[in-house]
Amino acid sequence: MDLSGIDAMLSQLKAASSAASGKAPDAASPQGGDFASVLKNSIDQVNALQQQPEKLAKAMETGSGNNSADLTEVMLSVQKANISFQEMVQVRNRLVTAYNDIMNMSV
Repeated sequence: MDLSGIDAMLSQLKAASSAASGKAPDAASPQGGDFASVLKNSIDQVNALQQQPEKLAKAMETGSGNNSADLTEVMLSVQKANISFQEMVQVRNRLVTAYNDIMNMSV
């Protein structure tokens, strides 16, 4: 099972988190740009994972030559897309909560 996309997204989020907290980024973390670009890259990766099951399902339905996929591959792809989307929603919820906490702070 290939989880490299999720691992890359997690490492980008960890790098952004460490940069936001003022810590030096880990040596294993990739050097991303600003927070907006890291977030956009993560969303793009989730979007790509969301589109993959649709392509695999269509390939399975049509049985088009060497691009045909079996049911287990389609189901694994659907689950990976679901997990990555749920993770993105949780990150969004935490960002909204952090934003609300910051906005409610008295200066």
